[in-house]
Amino acid sequence: MSNEPGNTDLPAGQEEQAAAIASTFTGARRAGASLPDFPGSIPVDLVQAYHVQDLAIDQWDDQVVGWKVGYIAAERRDASGDDRLLGPIFKRRLQDATGGTAVDIQVFEGGFAAVEAEYVMELLEDAPSDQLEWTPEQAEALPARLYIGVEVASSPLATINILGPLVVVSDFGNNNGLVLGPEIPDWTTRDDNALRAETLVEGSVVGTGGADRLPGGLRTAFAFALARSAKRGRPLKRGDLVATGNATGIHDITVGQTALVRFAGFGDIACRAVAAG
Repeated sequence: MSNEPGNTDLPAGQEEQAAAIASTFTGARRAGASLPDFPGSIPVDLVQAYHVQDLAIDQWDDQVVGWKVGYIAAERRDASGDDRLLGPIFKRRLQDATGGTAVDIQVFEGGFAAVEAEYVMELLEDAPSDQLEWTPEQAEALPARLYIGVEVASSPLATINILGPLVVVSDFGNNNGLVLGPEIPDWTTRDDNALRAETLVEGSVVGTGGADRLPGGLRTAFAFALARSAKRGRPLKRGDLVATGNATGIHDITVGQTALVRFAGFGDIACRAVAAG
């Protein structure tokens, strides 16, 4: 079996197990339910984890409109060497926050729930489907817009981040939505350290940072999304969104709580957590 995520040819027994994992996660998500444990054996590598994700995408009745990027700590990487991971963002979980009013975000009670400040790319043209490697400079040259946003990081499995990236990938990258705010104009002229943000939960500051908090910066995260998507046979297309990674940290939230993310000079996004289902 190749250790290249996105290329897999599993034996029949493992294929059945991957389908069962995907079915359990998608079933829990439809019901707004929580899961006490990972449903089966944790995939051994990103090949298998992305295969579970692909099966779950096939089982989910919604359109993928983008991808979240998450960072993988050095000690948790597999033989692929990937330092990041991808999870799908679906159309029905994409919300507009440009009106300035608080947006209700759905999180799983009894599962994992957090908000993350994000800088979000939107492709303005298709990426070349045959380009499998991208440098940050090549990513910057691809026509795109940049927006402020908030990722709704939520899963039916409360221990998803503790169990690690293979589990995160298996359940839609621990994503349950994206809240999109105003555009940051002329983004290619801006240094990462000029893009600042802070996150508040229930009125208290829980994290500060900005685009320079992303390892390698937002262009590196964008380049990873372009490369990994192409290698998975899912090259990014015009209109696709890429949430480049948490810019102030991963901040727990529970049903009924509010979050406010302030992007210095570019606007605020207010959210209120409600129960999924």
